[in-house]
Amino acid sequence: MRDDLTPRSTTPAAVVPAWLVSILLVAVAGVMLQNAGFLPGFGGRAAKEARPITPRGDLSEDEKSTIQIFREASPSVVHITTLGRRDHLSFNVLEIPEGTGTGFIYDDAGHIVTNFHVIRNAQSARVMLADNSTWDATLTGFELDKDIAVLKIDAPPGRLKKVAIGESAGLQVGQKVFAIGSPFGLDQTLTTGVISGLGREIESQNGHPIEGVIQTDAAINPGNSGGPLLDSAGRLIGINTMIVSPSGAYSGVGFAVPVDIVNQVVPELIRSGRVEKGSLGVKPFDDSIARRLGITKGALVDRVVENSGAAAVGIVSTYLDQNDVIHLGDVLLEVAGRTIKSAGDIQKALDGKKPGEEVTVVIARGSTQLTLPIKLVSARR
Repeated sequence: MRDDLTPRSTTPAAVVPAWLVSILLVAVAGVMLQNAGFLPGFGGRAAKEARPITPRGDLSEDEKSTIQIFREASPSVVHITTLGRRDHLSFNVLEIPEGTGTGFIYDDAGHIVTNFHVIRNAQSARVMLADNSTWDATLTGFELDKDIAVLKIDAPPGRLKKVAIGESAGLQVGQKVFAIGSPFGLDQTLTTGVISGLGREIESQNGHPIEGVIQTDAAINPGNSGGPLLDSAGRLIGINTMIVSPSGAYSGVGFAVPVDIVNQVVPELIRSGRVEKGSLGVKPFDDSIARRLGITKGALVDRVVENSGAAAVGIVSTYLDQNDVIHLGDVLLEVAGRTIKSAGDIQKALDGKKPGEEVTVVIARGSTQLTLPIKLVSARR
């Protein structure tokens, strides 16, 4: 007896080859597509004529303004390639590409401004102008504390279009900004955004604070460093310097060194190759040590530099007596009108001050507060 209930055919089944089935399916699909009008050359609608172009109309005023800003400012922007020298297999001196960045033309003499970290560790550098001409660059000077460097190229003035200089003191959150640079080696790239914050503080290459930094959401990627941040009038308002990003690519938060700092630092670098800074002539303890010694506010003086302004007015340093007892020195509470909460505030208070200037200092000596005038000395002593 049969176990299944499926009727069995008593005649052999016709077998259709697989290749024939494929041909039939393709043919049916072709007929359907042709009838629908999607096969050019087979009577479909697409073969009759191209679709008419919809008139665009004029560009918006905002678009025209952005285009004009780029056209005016881009000739001032340069691409910087840094070079290192090494040859591990022979005594030959080779120039090896190290990295790239952006800069801008500062004046008719061929001075190029960029970030210090763009040319850091480089043995030499080359600058490519907007007309694609390339020039060897020499280092004029740099200011590590502000992450600013100045290069110079010997290009004729006719090839140099200097950037329009603005100001950063009156900027407002929400203002439109434009960044031009060479991200990832791409030449003359424009990104737009707004000022998303003001008065930010970032660390320079040596860990010193840069205050008053501009925060923007205009895309700043690797290679944009050293390029200009422009306002809606096409004026320089900052140098794009860094981003906050776990991946190293743009994440929506970028920073620019304000142009007011640039205008203060760059002329001095052009004149002398360095920036002269004023100093009180004191070395404070690290905050962690001062707190362990019971100083909860201000900056505890570790030592006083000989022949300095601080020494001249009798600032007292911390010392150990012959019985190894610690005698705490003076505590700086205020410098040049700025409250000193930690040791790092001393440099902030003296930012922009020059040797020879006199500042007022408030100190705590034991339970007594004193106000003293101190004449600044050079920080490079």
